[in-house]
Amino acid sequence: MKFSVFFVVAAAVCSGFTDEHRHDHPEQMPFDYVKFPYEQPLYRTSTGEVTADAIFSGITTFAKLPWVQCLNRQHDVPVDIAFLGAPFDTGTSYRPGARFGPSGIRAGSRRLNLYGGYNVPLEANPFKSGQRIVDCGDIPVSPYDSAYAVKQIEASHRSILQRTAFSPMANDSETGEALEAIALDGKNHPRIITLGGDHTITLPLLRSINSVYGPISVIHFDSHLDTWKPKVFGGAPSDTAAVNHGTYFWHASQEGLIKNGSSIASHGAIRTTLSGLEDYEVDDEVGFQRIEAREIDTLGVNGIIQKIHETVGHRPVYLSIDIDSIDPAFAPATGTPETGGWTTRELRAILRGLDGLQIVSADLVEVAPAYDTNAELTTMAAADVLFEVLTVMTKNPLGKVKSRTE
Repeated sequence: MKFSVFFVVAAAVCSGFTDEHRHDHPEQMPFDYVKFPYEQPLYRTSTGEVTADAIFSGITTFAKLPWVQCLNRQHDVPVDIAFLGAPFDTGTSYRPGARFGPSGIRAGSRRLNLYGGYNVPLEANPFKSGQRIVDCGDIPVSPYDSAYAVKQIEASHRSILQRTAFSPMANDSETGEALEAIALDGKNHPRIITLGGDHTITLPLLRSINSVYGPISVIHFDSHLDTWKPKVFGGAPSDTAAVNHGTYFWHASQEGLIKNGSSIASHGAIRTTLSGLEDYEVDDEVGFQRIEAREIDTLGVNGIIQKIHETVGHRPVYLSIDIDSIDPAFAPATGTPETGGWTTRELRAILRGLDGLQIVSADLVEVAPAYDTNAELTTMAAADVLFEVLTVMTKNPLGKVKSRTE
């Protein structure tokens, strides 16, 4: 009996202590988490020595960027560039697993700004650009209902995109002239880099982009066309099945989301088999021009860059990158691997060649970490690819120059 009384009293005391502790202290944060509007975490001591826990401690955001809960309690925090996960892979036709892509890419990015983040070829440090760059976490995506998940992705992306950017309109990086907004509402909006997820997610993302910019030019790096008609690529059974990672660009074209004739599909580049040459005819109708993977042997990196610039010009552009652009020797962890692709070095060089373009937002998709090596080749490659994209974005502010003609 005495033991029972003691236990009840002790439990009551502990309960009271717990309640008091809960009310008197702020919510516990990981040790190296810094609240908004945070500065970049310091990885060096006062003597310049790199700290031992720099890479692997704390919560895992993209490149150790500050975490902002953009979709809920911090929905009113303005940003310039946001990383956003879309863990969806219900639209895959071969290997599933890209729902774990966002977490894998973040893990592969942990060391990106360990030594300061200066991009030597592009002569810029995106992390010190003065822009507010954050990781917004992941979109809550249903794994049971792909049609509903597509709506979730569009709504979440749009809720961030339609906000006003943190930084005011800048001057043109080439001419120094004051820029005018390119959005339909005349405002400066944040840019979003979406971590996929399979390539189906690009359809709801383009729907979101359309709400701010209207029909958009597209640069698409991929080993597959992704412009197949649903009756050719798995979509005959139902309207839900018709939307998948091989048909989303066909749907985007039918919905008027793509600016026909000013898109270029380099696909990283095309090297897949076809159902027949009519697939190219459909691709032409959608509005893409193609750069085959093997053309890098004749055009070279610079030739491919030139072809992209000639096609897109100064138009606002959406960038979509499938990790299978890279040969599976360098990036094996993907949903539909195709041999004969570009090296990681070649793709990164081509992406750096996009410097000067008006990239309004981007995505990187089809990373399925379960098929990676223990060395995390694919997730590191994906993170490095996005480092190039981020640098190009920070170097080239969005906006149009009055004196510049198309």
